[in-house]
Amino acid sequence: MRSIILDTDIGSDVDDAMALAQLMGSPELELVEVHTVYGDTRLRAQLARRYAALAGRDVDVVPGVVEPISGREVWWAGHEGTLHADLDAETISADSAPERLVARLRARPGGLDVAAIGPLTNLAAAFALEPQAAGWIRHLWVMGGGFGAAEDAEHNFRSDDVAAQAVLNAGVPTTITGLEITRQVTIEAARLERIRAAGPLGAALGADIEQWWAFWNETWNVPHDPVALLALSRPELFTFSETGRVTIAIGGEAAGHSTFTPDPTGSVRIVTGVDGEQVAEEITSRIVTAGTAYPARHEGIDDDRA
Repeated sequence: MRSIILDTDIGSDVDDAMALAQLMGSPELELVEVHTVYGDTRLRAQLARRYAALAGRDVDVVPGVVEPISGREVWWAGHEGTLHADLDAETISADSAPERLVARLRARPGGLDVAAIGPLTNLAAAFALEPQAAGWIRHLWVMGGGFGAAEDAEHNFRSDDVAAQAVLNAGVPTTITGLEITRQVTIEAARLERIRAAGPLGAALGADIEQWWAFWNETWNVPHDPVALLALSRPELFTFSETGRVTIAIGGEAAGHSTFTPDPTGSVRIVTGVDGEQVAEEITSRIVTAGTAYPARHEGIDDDRA
């Protein structure tokens, strides 16, 4: 059993909600709490809390930093949370995620993994508050960047290039899954139907997946964030580099562009290969487990999702 804090920008790309559901369907992982980042972090926190309730889980959710340290404008799709009624009824923490992260890590140094699947702003803010906090993380799992020959800057790193550079050079043992890996995995109609049938959680998630497909006029999506989290749970489905260092371009048109350099003194490794079909199946199965293993305890939120 590994204990994990999820740091997420849930609500725009549906893959964050898929990742949260996947974690809740992973019996080898203890989800300690969820932190939200980037933009309307209160709304994101309410949405995360709603998804936990749909799975019958009582999970603490803590809103975090709204504005990127980089000063870059927040990208907002406009559909965040629109399929979920009465989100204001969801109880979320009055704390701030960076302070809470420091407190959690101080209480359990070396005992917590962190999965960061949004911009790294909360972590950078936490390290600025308490520089020792970086040394208290057991392992950091990141969805971000792109390390293929022709990859453009990826959204999470581009959105807060300053935070990404600070966090990835803080000496934390880190595994990064980049776009050249996540794009080898897709969720299509057959797997969507299996997710949709997985209780109130699956019905709600299925609706959000369809909304995301409609936003891009597609009939499939790449589960970027679930792929990155599965590298923790099922490492045998991936291959990894040796350790090295990651450099992030700061500012300008190349902002957020990531470069990996092998270095035995470094603390970062990247995912270099993936069994795409098996990973897609494992993601789907874990989401289905989350939706069917527990009865929904939140009344009034599963009425018309089926």
